[in-house]
Amino acid sequence: MTEDKSAIRNAATVIVLRDRLTNPSILMGQRGAKAAFMPNKFVFPGGAVDAADSDVSLASNLPEICSERLSEQAQPGMQNALAAAAIRELWEETGLMLGQPGGWLGSVPEDWQSFADMGIQPAADALQFVFRAVTPPGRPRRFDARFFLVDATAIQGDLDDFSRASDELSHLQWVALERARDLDLPFITEVVLAEIAARITDTAPPTSVPFYQHSDEQSLFLRLKGYPMPETD
Repeated sequence: MTEDKSAIRNAATVIVLRDRLTNPSILMGQRGAKAAFMPNKFVFPGGAVDAADSDVSLASNLPEICSERLSEQAQPGMQNALAAAAIRELWEETGLMLGQPGGWLGSVPEDWQSFADMGIQPAADALQFVFRAVTPPGRPRRFDARFFLVDATAIQGDLDDFSRASDELSHLQWVALERARDLDLPFITEVVLAEIAARITDTAPPTSVPFYQHSDEQSLFLRLKGYPMPETD
């Protein structure tokens, strides 16, 4: 069956934040010149959800408020698939692992075999859902992308070892947050960076999640709130 390249695909993007309270930097890489989607641009690791991602057993789940917000306008059970896709894409594109030591839970999908071979279970409790954006009409690829923020302290192993990364992103590097906008970035990446910079010292999930929604009829800026955050004394 021929792939419908105009269809909107679910996708997950990972913003890894390092030394957030002292000298914050984020992990970025450059897409290839021949890439169909955003060639030459510097981006965060990420990609489309695979069918097998929905069957991955996570050692820990997403924070409840993040899962609740992800369920808005989404297929049932999509939260697990999006979290798994974020972890898998981070591993494939950077060689960094988000999880905890231990044997794999359940059968191992083919796309996850190299991850499982490292003796790490994928874990989603450190992921925070912080942004959502749908690619505007007319682009060669369209994605409904959910952006997840994760602190680098949750990563297993050496943060500077990209030796296991695929060749999908080149020039993998930790970029000082204050200098990231000097790179050749997609517009939506610039918007996300502004959101991250505004809450750099706040380690809790955001009180609401920005959502850029584009269709053939209109473009909307919405906020995903989920259920009310509990009050604190």
